[in-house]
Amino acid sequence: MSLKCGIVGLPNVGKSTLFNCLSNAKAQSANFPFCTIEPNIGTISVPDSRLENLESLVNPERVIPTTMEILDIAGLVKGASKGEGLGNKFLANIRETDAILHVLRCFDDGNIVHVDGTVDPVRDKEIIDIELQLKDLESIEKKISSISRIIKSGDKDALKENELALKIKEALEQSLSVRTIGFSDEEQEIVRQFNLITSKPVMYVCNVDEASVINGNKYVDQVKAAVENENAEVLVIGAKIEADITELDTYEERQMFLDELTLEEPGVNRLIRSAYNLLNLQTYFTAGEKEVRAWTIKKGMTAPQAAGVIHTDFEKGFIRAEVMKYTDFTVLKTEQAVKDAGKFKVEGKEYIVQDGDIMHFRFNV
Repeated sequence: MSLKCGIVGLPNVGKSTLFNCLSNAKAQSANFPFCTIEPNIGTISVPDSRLENLESLVNPERVIPTTMEILDIAGLVKGASKGEGLGNKFLANIRETDAILHVLRCFDDGNIVHVDGTVDPVRDKEIIDIELQLKDLESIEKKISSISRIIKSGDKDALKENELALKIKEALEQSLSVRTIGFSDEEQEIVRQFNLITSKPVMYVCNVDEASVINGNKYVDQVKAAVENENAEVLVIGAKIEADITELDTYEERQMFLDELTLEEPGVNRLIRSAYNLLNLQTYFTAGEKEVRAWTIKKGMTAPQAAGVIHTDFEKGFIRAEVMKYTDFTVLKTEQAVKDAGKFKVEGKEYIVQDGDIMHFRFNV
């Protein structure tokens, strides 16, 4: 599934440092490779301890994690919505993403100049918010104009679209992002077709100093207060620490470094998993002697749709899915033991795949 998160932020907030850490897979995992597609796009492995457990039980020839794409988007300045700086490139790139990781500077450092002179993450957030809202306002006004011509023909769907577009326009004029507006499921489907930037899910990444990595600081508290009505996640991470971790050569050295900081894992691991969740994704597994593999699907997918992620023929000729729960398999150790315990299930076309399912598909083309 080709879904990606875009990292955005003002200059000197740690955005590029964070992207470089994400792009260096040795800091995240001992075994999983990283590959570069383009200079500013990284395909990164999603850390998942369940793969290691499955590997120890199945002893396959290879283990393949699930992946996601991170896009390092060109920096933004005031006036981007009007094409200032790299505004047009920034807005074109961000429109291609499925979710936004908004990096905010939440640390003091006299050696790193802030583009606006002082550290104020809430102000920084609002600068980018306003530029994105202005661009969405421009887009929705064009949409309203095009819909008005269709309405004259008596199209009922166009009336509904127009009603939603006017609702969005009113919110944007009040400096509200589209994701803060309440929509029904039906309305959400229509709004999605508008492809508005501020309708994308967002996670605010507070880049802090070493002393604030565990408990945050006053800047983090300000960000949390500012976004409490946005239904957005706030993640605290120290990009400088993450950069130091990437400099260490071995997994053991990295673990010692984390232990000294009383951290269980690199912050980028949490960031990747949170971004994966932000994209509304989940994982199922296939497990055999050849390979243990994690597969990415959207939450709510049926068994045939999940099978289609492996190959379209699997979905077209789907017969049934044989399903074990990850917890059952890891407790009982073998497929036969799962069967003996009555926990091995055969599911049909209506089955909604759950995160962690271990699946085998029967199909006929």
